[in-house]
Amino acid sequence: MDIGNVNNTWAAYAYANKAQKNNAAGKTGFADTAKLTAESGTSERSAQYVEYLKQRYGANVMVKNIGSDQRSVDSFGASIAGFHNVAIAPNILEKMANDPEKAAYYEQKIQKALADFPKHQAALSMMGHEIYSYAVGIDENGVVHKYITGDLKPEVRAKIEAKIREEQEAKRARRKKYQELASEAAEKRRELAEWQYHKMLMTNTLQNSGFDMVNYHFIGLPQMSAAAAAYKGAVGAYGSGVLGNIL
Repeated sequence: MDIGNVNNTWAAYAYANKAQKNNAAGKTGFADTAKLTAESGTSERSAQYVEYLKQRYGANVMVKNIGSDQRSVDSFGASIAGFHNVAIAPNILEKMANDPEKAAYYEQKIQKALADFPKHQAALSMMGHEIYSYAVGIDENGVVHKYITGDLKPEVRAKIEAKIREEQEAKRARRKKYQELASEAAEKRRELAEWQYHKMLMTNTLQNSGFDMVNYHFIGLPQMSAAAAAYKGAVGAYGSGVLGNIL
């Protein structure tokens, strides 16, 4: 058995127990218990201080600098579980372990951030989200961050997906209707172009035959589409005399 580790662990728990008693009495935990580790080296003191923080907050305390880029944040979020996680950058932890004022300052920040969790959970729940994990982080610059992972509640997601399907169906229906209307409009344009062409042919034929165009009227759509097809044959069979006034 490593006696050194046993002694360090005992010192950390003694440190934490003393701190809890002092906190209950309204005293600063670190300032009144620092003498327990005064003779420890920096690394031992930091390790004992981490144990103290774990005991004080009942949290998973990690010594790491998370980083501010999205990839680092996402990686950290995927690595934690539960709602009591604390990550402290190494340089900040060292300051806390060796400076009572720094310790008191950041411990207050940690306490406040952990205490805010129920408020965040309630607010997100009202918006249809559920929280998977929650953490408090202090970066190398001493800035305190809160990290939340979660997702939509299953019933909320189901409603949203149903709404999306409904909207997609409506879009498909509108697209189909638009295509039908576009096809119908194209057909009408084709018929109109056909009518204009045949009207021009009829006008030219009558004018070339010497008729006064004032007394002639042309049948419009849709009757003309069928009538125009027989126009040339009618002129050829009966001659220009039968055209008279076309009403």
